[in-house]
Amino acid sequence: MSNESEVKPPKTLRHIKLVASVAALALAGVVALGISSRVHAKQELTSWTNEQAIPTVVTVSPKPIGSSQPLVLPGTLAAEVNAPIYARVPGYLHAWYADIGTHVKAGQLLGEIDTPDLDQQLQQARADLQNSIANQKLAAVTAQRWTRMLGQGSVSQQDTDEKTSDLTAKQAIVDANQANVRRLEALESFKKLVAPFDGIVTARNTDVGQLINVGSGSNQELFTVSDAHKLRVYVSAPQVDAAAIQSGLAATITVPERPGLTLKAKMVDTSNAITPSSGTLLVQLTVDNSDGLLFPGEYTEVHLALPGDTNTVTIPASSLIFKQDGLQVAVVGKDDRAQLRAVTISTDLGSTVQISSGLRPDDKVINNPPDSLAQGDLVRLATIPRAPESNHG
Repeated sequence: MSNESEVKPPKTLRHIKLVASVAALALAGVVALGISSRVHAKQELTSWTNEQAIPTVVTVSPKPIGSSQPLVLPGTLAAEVNAPIYARVPGYLHAWYADIGTHVKAGQLLGEIDTPDLDQQLQQARADLQNSIANQKLAAVTAQRWTRMLGQGSVSQQDTDEKTSDLTAKQAIVDANQANVRRLEALESFKKLVAPFDGIVTARNTDVGQLINVGSGSNQELFTVSDAHKLRVYVSAPQVDAAAIQSGLAATITVPERPGLTLKAKMVDTSNAITPSSGTLLVQLTVDNSDGLLFPGEYTEVHLALPGDTNTVTIPASSLIFKQDGLQVAVVGKDDRAQLRAVTISTDLGSTVQISSGLRPDDKVINNPPDSLAQGDLVRLATIPRAPESNHG
């Protein structure tokens, strides 16, 4: 058979093969593009994830406490002199002459007590004294006579000595009765209740006709007189500040009920002992109250200016990290990596703490650090937007 008899593929079949080849190449390109896009997206996601893993932190600068450190403590006002007055003799209250709030002078009469039993005892004691004096006089005359007769040889020495001894005994009885009269007269003087000093009557716990008992044990005081021209201020200072509290310390007091009123106080002394139950040092100050603005027993706030420590700084309490290794804070280094430092607290002020070691004023302390923050972790400093400037035009 000749070549002309061979069957030639039609043009349509060749066209189909060409189209198929082009389609395969296009599909391969699409697949390659998709794979490349996915790889790029995965790389971007990994990069974004790593970037988001870096914590954003806010830093604060430690504040030096300066040359003086303010300390505010609660205090109690008390009168410089306060005298509860009790009865020294039993009886019934005859009258009272000063009520609460009365300004009294030293020696001024506050009340009187009727003492019928004491009055009768004094009368009997005076009678006994007169009787003993009469007996003593008779014994003296008798002793003189027996002494003269002894010189004349009319009586014996024994009888004369008995008369002389009787005189001595009678004189001793007179002395005893005189002492008893003076004692009862002294008790009689306590029938009158008087003010021991210039002051104000701050309590009257008796009334006319009330039965009065002796003593100050469980018996209630009849009157209380206070001198409030100068007040004492008692403050319990924490043990950590005890060493800094010394004589001459500057102090002021304020009273919540009198806003804007600030009075200077003078430190008197301390108890020089720590109270075991509270771990505090009792501090006593005085404040002038000649104008009578303050009342004994009032609550007050005492502001003390303690000498400061140049090595001590103040940071927020939220910056502290509590770990097994001890108390730490995190600071940001020059390479924006966290550095954990051990610190020592000198004073806990609640929302802030004073650090005595471990920090410098130029450190950047991380506030509210993440729990997972570790040594050398990379951190990002938060940018605080500036407040927009107000347009006054």
